Amino acid sequence: MAEATLQGLTARRALRADLPRLLELLADDTLGKNREGVGSDDPAYIRAFDVIDRDPNQSLLVAELDGRVVGMLQITFIPGLSRRGAWRAHIDAVRVDSSVRGRGIGGWLMGRALDAARKRGCRIAQLTSDRRRVEAHRFYDRLGFTDSHVGYKLPLGTTE
Repeated sequence: MAEATLQGLTARRALRADLPRLLELLADDTLGKNREGVGSDDPAYIRAFDVIDRDPNQSLLVAELDGRVVGMLQITFIPGLSRRGAWRAHIDAVRVDSSVRGRGIGGWLMGRALDAARKRGCRIAQLTSDRRRVEAHRFYDRLGFTDSHVGYKLPLGTTE
């Protein structure tokens, strides 16, 4: 990927004012379009954003291209006892606007997240990806992630 293609690209921590755009990005794929409330005034999104924003072990990172948010991800720093007390960086909700996919923005943004993880002293980066996201799996493979574990999830229902 030529660096010139990424001119004008910057990364920063998400602001609450970005929330509507973040919801658009989350819904900009086949799985998210039926799951997320784009344009929603659902207070659950605001509460979640505020909790993430206040937590020093959480970060919502956005990629801006010429002043427009075109990508996002969430990174969570997790302390652990295993691996001699190693910290882990868990990366989630990686999204790039469909109109600019294939330009290296996702890889660039993941690079910023991995840099942040190294600065925090993390010794491993991990993520999960829905089995149906075949393109995303190829992307993570290209970045050096390996399909090394089996993941399980259990829906616990709503708390409201």
